[in-house]
Amino acid sequence: MLQTNTLQTDGARLPSAMPMQSDRQGAAGIGELIKLALVFIRRQYLVIIFTTVLAGAASLIYLRLVSPAYTAQVQLLFENPRTQFLQKQSFLSEPIVDVTQIETQLQIIKSQATAAAVIKQLKLGDHPDFKESRPLQSWLLSWLRRWRSNPSEAAQSAAPEQLSEAAIASFLDRLSAGRVGYSHVIEVNFTSSDPALAAEIANAIAKAYINDQLDAKFEASRTATSWLRERLRNLGEEALTAERAVEAYKSQNNIVSPGGKPIDEQQITELNTRLATARAQSSEAAAKLSRYETLLGTDPAKPSISNLDAIGSDAMNSPIITSLRQQYLELARREAELSARVGRDHLAVVNVRNRLREFRVSILDEVKRLSEISRSEAELAKQRQQEIEKRLSVAIAQSRLTNSAELTIRDLESRAKSLRALYDTFLQQYMGSTQQETFPISETRVIFPASAAQTKSKPKTKVVLSFGLLGGLALGLLLGFVRDVMDRVFRTSSQLEAALELPCLSLVPILSLPKQQRPSARLQQTQEDSSQRILSTAPDIHRAVVGMPLSRYTEAIRAIKIAIDHSPAKTPNQVIGVTSALPNEGKTTIAASVAQLIGHSGKKVIIVDCDLRNPSLSARVVPKAVDGIIEVMNGDRPLEEVVWRDPRTNLTVLPAVQRGPVLHSSELLSDGSICKLFDRLRQSYDYVIVDLPPLSPLVDVRVTAPLIDCYVLVVEWGRTKIEVVQHALHTAPTISDSLIGAVLNKTDIKAMARYDTQRSDYYDDSHYVRYGLSNS
Repeated sequence: MLQTNTLQTDGARLPSAMPMQSDRQGAAGIGELIKLALVFIRRQYLVIIFTTVLAGAASLIYLRLVSPAYTAQVQLLFENPRTQFLQKQSFLSEPIVDVTQIETQLQIIKSQATAAAVIKQLKLGDHPDFKESRPLQSWLLSWLRRWRSNPSEAAQSAAPEQLSEAAIASFLDRLSAGRVGYSHVIEVNFTSSDPALAAEIANAIAKAYINDQLDAKFEASRTATSWLRERLRNLGEEALTAERAVEAYKSQNNIVSPGGKPIDEQQITELNTRLATARAQSSEAAAKLSRYETLLGTDPAKPSISNLDAIGSDAMNSPIITSLRQQYLELARREAELSARVGRDHLAVVNVRNRLREFRVSILDEVKRLSEISRSEAELAKQRQQEIEKRLSVAIAQSRLTNSAELTIRDLESRAKSLRALYDTFLQQYMGSTQQETFPISETRVIFPASAAQTKSKPKTKVVLSFGLLGGLALGLLLGFVRDVMDRVFRTSSQLEAALELPCLSLVPILSLPKQQRPSARLQQTQEDSSQRILSTAPDIHRAVVGMPLSRYTEAIRAIKIAIDHSPAKTPNQVIGVTSALPNEGKTTIAASVAQLIGHSGKKVIIVDCDLRNPSLSARVVPKAVDGIIEVMNGDRPLEEVVWRDPRTNLTVLPAVQRGPVLHSSELLSDGSICKLFDRLRQSYDYVIVDLPPLSPLVDVRVTAPLIDCYVLVVEWGRTKIEVVQHALHTAPTISDSLIGAVLNKTDIKAMARYDTQRSDYYDDSHYVRYGLSNS
């Protein structure tokens, strides 16, 4: 068995193995977690299986007790199906369908009004599915209300209302409605024990909802039409009054012309046009007169007929000037020919030249006549321009006086136009509302009516069983984890060493004796054995190391013997005290087994029963003892006449005989006489095994430090609390300092593999069978 502190051994090897462990840490982490999980399941598999089976049975019971329910489903499409013509003519605005609006419609479907309408339509008040089944709280509140009021009045007045409320509440509990994905499709579900009734109710809910929408829209349209009719009448009267006021004001202020424009504005526009024309004509006449004056201002002795072209179109269009100019040009040609032929001074040439002068004078006279005509036209145009300018100034002055009247008429006209436009708009809306009232249509339609379901919807067998089994498994794992966390007892040697900071000397398995070897309640000794004080019929549990030398139990006792002989203190341990934190942990059996093993090996050993208040060793081994250690301490009997011997193992037993209540056992164990007794025992025996009382109930062990060389602490596996042992050692520091280690007694070796995960293979029986050891 374990003979050294495995934690200390592992710690000593840690520095040299650190590089290798750091390389393997990542790979081993997952494996360790899986191993811990598997070990945890092995430890708590009974709890897990029991909880899972219990939850599965509860699920089956639930499925048997709960009556099946069937769900009918109807799908509604929420949209705006109106024709384009009616949308244009509708007075009510057509909103865009959004999430909020659809959620509102869902609440309308699940409202009490819809439920009440369907219940009333199908007469569901007396149906068993809608009977009163309210929670306990509601029932108590209603009972209190009935108790405070008059019972007869409550029965007469409140019963119908309570029945209606209960039916509506039960109806709404069975009703569900939701949006299908992100579409405009609304899915309405209703659950009932009757599939045909569920389908009928689902279709009735859809019909009631659509009828409610139609009624609401019809009422809204009728209200809007009535309001529009009254408003149109008022607007028509106001528009007509405003138009009449405009016409009357125009007539009073004379500011409206037949063309529809104000008189002053029309006059100013016409005068501006005429003034521009007059100014253009005056400028043209002045320019023509200037050209005439320029031509006539030249030297009359040297007139040039070529300057006539500068006069303009009047000279070119005058037939007189044109005829004279042609004759003039013909005479000039003749003059040139004659001068070339007869000379310039010839009489014929001179005559021709005189005639040319006469023609030029005639042309100039005609030009003067035209110049006078042009002067008259220029003066006339100037006078016309001045007259128009005067009239324009008078019109402008008159227009300034009528500005305020024009502002007033514009305001009247604007108001009249606004009223007329508003009247036309309301008239259009009124016509659309009138048409809509005669053509009502809902925004919702049924796209998939409900039909009777063929399979039940609740309870779902697979879901309930899966939930029960998985929930039971999870609960079992949780309970197992809680048990593991709350399991504050010693299970492994590492746990013991870490909690007590002591080496685990051995794991002593629980001893299972063959049935034919099991001892009776109290052994009987013969008269001869009693007179010679021979242990002929000691209990088999104390002789196990002799009767089963190749058992795991005996090997564990050998580990304790080796730990005593090879203590790290390097001092001989002759007197060994065996104690425990609590009673019934097996310290007496361990002490007797160690003593039997030492005696069987040939050493002289004596076991002393110092548990003076409860001498269980003496009661089992030497029940017929008359005298014991107390009589030896008091000097009433010598040691040789009190001890008992085992002829098979050469073991000597110094019993403790309890004649009555021992009140001061601690004083007896600290007396000087017992010290002398132990000195004598040291001289007479190789080993002295002392069976001491437990640490927690009594203080006797604390006074035995001068007598004992070393102590062995016995801890019961799977029973003794860790905190109890720690507190016991803390209250006895002298004992704690002298402890060479602890023994984990009554160990379930088969269960150790489930707790000691690091060394699970260590407890395999095959390792012990190989060397001839048994599992006992």
